[in-house]
Amino acid sequence: MLADKAEKKIHRVPTNIRHLSVLLLVDMLLLLVMDVLMLKAYPSSLSPVTATGFWLQFLVGAVSIFPVRIIGRLYHHVWRYGRTALYLRLMVLDMVGGVVYLVLDSFLPVEHITAIRKLVIVALNLLATMSTRFLYQFSYEYEWLHGRSGGHPLMNLLSGIMRSMGGAQSPRMPYRVGIAIVGAGRVGVMLAEELQRNPNAHYLPKCFIDIDRDKIGRSINGIPVFSEEEGREDALDRLGVQEIVFALPQMDAGRKQQLFDLYQKTGCRLKIYDYPTAMAVEKGKRQVRDFAIEELLTRSAVDMLDDSARACYRGQTVLITGGGGSIGSELCRQIARISPKALVIVDVYENGAYDIQQELHIAYGNSLAVHVEILSVCDVEALRRVFMKYRPDIVLHAAAHKHVPLMEHNCLEAVKNNVMGTLNTVEAAEEAGVGKFIMISTDKAVNPTNVMGATKRMCEMIVQSRQGNTVFSCTRFGNVLGSNGSVVPLFKRQISNGGPVTITDRRIIRYFMTIPEASQLVLQSGVMARNGELFVLDMGKPVRILELAESMIRLSGMVPYEDIQIVETGLRPGEKLYEELLIQQESLTKTENELIFIERDAPLTPEAVAEKIDSLRAAVATGEEGKVKAALMAAVPSYRAPEEVNRTAAQAREFSQVDG
Repeated sequence: MLADKAEKKIHRVPTNIRHLSVLLLVDMLLLLVMDVLMLKAYPSSLSPVTATGFWLQFLVGAVSIFPVRIIGRLYHHVWRYGRTALYLRLMVLDMVGGVVYLVLDSFLPVEHITAIRKLVIVALNLLATMSTRFLYQFSYEYEWLHGRSGGHPLMNLLSGIMRSMGGAQSPRMPYRVGIAIVGAGRVGVMLAEELQRNPNAHYLPKCFIDIDRDKIGRSINGIPVFSEEEGREDALDRLGVQEIVFALPQMDAGRKQQLFDLYQKTGCRLKIYDYPTAMAVEKGKRQVRDFAIEELLTRSAVDMLDDSARACYRGQTVLITGGGGSIGSELCRQIARISPKALVIVDVYENGAYDIQQELHIAYGNSLAVHVEILSVCDVEALRRVFMKYRPDIVLHAAAHKHVPLMEHNCLEAVKNNVMGTLNTVEAAEEAGVGKFIMISTDKAVNPTNVMGATKRMCEMIVQSRQGNTVFSCTRFGNVLGSNGSVVPLFKRQISNGGPVTITDRRIIRYFMTIPEASQLVLQSGVMARNGELFVLDMGKPVRILELAESMIRLSGMVPYEDIQIVETGLRPGEKLYEELLIQQESLTKTENELIFIERDAPLTPEAVAEKIDSLRAAVATGEEGKVKAALMAAVPSYRAPEEVNRTAAQAREFSQVDG
């Protein structure tokens, strides 16, 4: 029944008139050539024809052959993807057309020719038509295969012919999920063909959706091609479509977001077909996979590291504190790609450090010198010993306590680890003669409303105030997707458990960046450092956390507020409705990298910072949380109560950006 409905739907789709006209014109020219060959170039004494008789014979032949082809829907197919069945259809239709030609020539008042000559004309015309279609396919295959995969075009063509000779789909197949394939290009057709040939495939292609007017309204290997306007919920329901698969190679983030917004309204689960390159196949990525939320929140993935960045780190000994964490481990991966002299991973948590060590060992073997040192940045002597042992050229300081709610209730530990730990690392770097020191900061350091943000702002002051042979800089960015403790993994767990998804406030907005993108920009900013710069990364467009939660629920194949509830729990201690990246947004200097800027906030003098440090150290010595927090608030003048900041958040520029 479903197949009958699908077939009826196919017949209701209008034919592309322009394409039909071109094909008809080409085929008529071929028939004309065959008539010239048989009736003029090789005249017969048995059935001679005049010029008038020649044109009448051509007209009778055209009237006999082409209406049959049109009725047989031969011109509704995309011939560049034609398979054996399509060529067989052409042969059968022209056989019928040949019979019609014989009958019409017998009854119409025209100059008659022998039946043999009529059949030869039909046969030659059929051969010419098949040849032109075959050459068209060959030229298309040659351009695509030779230009993109580098394989020998003849071998690829032979392989394609062999694949096309596979049998029809077994009628005794197990249940298969009906899918609509967005993109009727080469990749989409390859996916459909693979699914049609494999009787054990989980998916069954029901239709294509494309914007190419030459394809819309026709079919490819029996699969109809719809326009985006036709690919709506009711049409997909009639075809039995349950999932929509995007088969668009090199689809950028903007296009992904556009398609997601368009097709999530259908109620179908959205998936992506990874581009089946040889590399993708080797890495096991040739698959239909779920649409990742990261693909909707970020810009198109590009390599942010230029030649100057690679030259800066290549052949150097690089030490990374917090190297087992989310950002730290990615910094390790990025540095490893550049071929450093040695990579030193410093972390207090052995599990994370061990994981990245093993990962790098598997990837690079003995070609990469990796050293792991388990210690706390609060341990001054251990830190100095490691620095003097390896004498690093470059230090990336990522070690820090970062969880806002936890640090609100552990101010003493936050100051000891974040502030004093940074100071210890800075002094050890200076003592060991480190060339460059790059500290990883956060948007929460801007007008901080929480302990974590205030400690990171204090760290920025420390780093910016240093003067000497070591080049110091800070790089500040917002939230990174998939990091430990971030909202995305939390939402995934909550959705997998059946909900509810919890958000603190539906008004909250945040900036997001992928871990690789943030790490590469950190490394790139380090190249630009001359001393004391506070680099700020362009985090792109802010995102409403509520909309993020709704999108993740839809990506899981469920409906927000029906299948999965979204519950507000209230703002956590120290939490902002929005985050700022700059202390003074007008105080911004561009760099040669369009995604990196420099905050022109004047650094404090070493003496002023030393005074703040002494005050904090004295408070820490008391062991009293209240005194430590009071000292921290005094040391960071921009430290404000969250209520004060959130009161005017609705009028903030970030909100207008989101709404716009």
